Amino acid sequence: MVENSMVEEAMDHVPRLSVGLPVYNGETYLPEALDALLGQSYPDFELIISDNASTDSTEEICRRYLALDGRIRYFRQPVNLGAAANHNFVVKQARGEYFKWASHDDLYGRDLLLRCVEALDAHPEVVLSHAWQAFIDAEGNIIYRVDYRLATDSPRAPDRFRDMLFLQGGDDFYGVMRADVLRRTPLHGTYHHAERTLVAEMGLYGPFYQVPEVLYFRRDHPDRGERASTKRQRAANFDPKRADRLRNPVARLLVEYIWGYVSAIQRAPLTPSDRLRCYEHLVRWVASRALPGSSRRIGQSPDPALQGRGRTDRRRIPILMRSDHRR
Repeated sequence: MVENSMVEEAMDHVPRLSVGLPVYNGETYLPEALDALLGQSYPDFELIISDNASTDSTEEICRRYLALDGRIRYFRQPVNLGAAANHNFVVKQARGEYFKWASHDDLYGRDLLLRCVEALDAHPEVVLSHAWQAFIDAEGNIIYRVDYRLATDSPRAPDRFRDMLFLQGGDDFYGVMRADVLRRTPLHGTYHHAERTLVAEMGLYGPFYQVPEVLYFRRDHPDRGERASTKRQRAANFDPKRADRLRNPVARLLVEYIWGYVSAIQRAPLTPSDRLRCYEHLVRWVASRALPGSSRRIGQSPDPALQGRGRTDRRRIPILMRSDHRR
């Protein structure tokens, strides 16, 4: 009788954190990412994997791990929905108070989830918590560490918004977020750089917290989605329909990108003066984007200036996997 009660309690348990991992043809790096996530020191989470109709061995890998760990929920899409819809799918499946997107090709320090959840618990005004990051290569060697210079911890929404427009920093899109705040946004759009407008909107609802430890390892490799060479190719990765040149000219993608910021300002709970300041920052940013070379981003190629400010480290990062999930 006691054993049955314990089983029922386990089945009814709702984890505090939901980690959503959308993946498409991720066989090369997926096992490492799963080991790093399942080996986290913070155990109270569910891992929601949405396989976007992969054609490689992704499904086989996911089902093998599904049999090993009861925290995994695996979904296989019948057709390729596009990255945006696949990202939004895992949010809609999430049950936790907190939510985090995870990438199939990145790695995660053992205490990443623990430190981020602790920060959100300790600071109720914070809407997103992440950690310092380093870029790694295909083999897992640290290429450089990123200096986080954004004032996203400011109590003033216009200051947070300004820095997310003008400065480069960490990938807060992969931070641990308050799920109820995330759901107040339109989630991931399908236009050019839709993930940036989403993070900026989160910043309009409250400050971020950066854990002062390098716990997030972003992998840079030739097949990385952000390396798509054109705006249309990046948008088509979000939604295959965006590949249509007639219906989705570059001008439309850019207008939708800017409008993403405008609509975020409109939705956010800002005072009239703060709203005006955000619009002013946006106008200045749009004007600045017309300058030559303004489109150069880390997502396309490593920024030499950023590498100069960061610390280069060619060491192999520590293996932080649980032994019972190794192949």
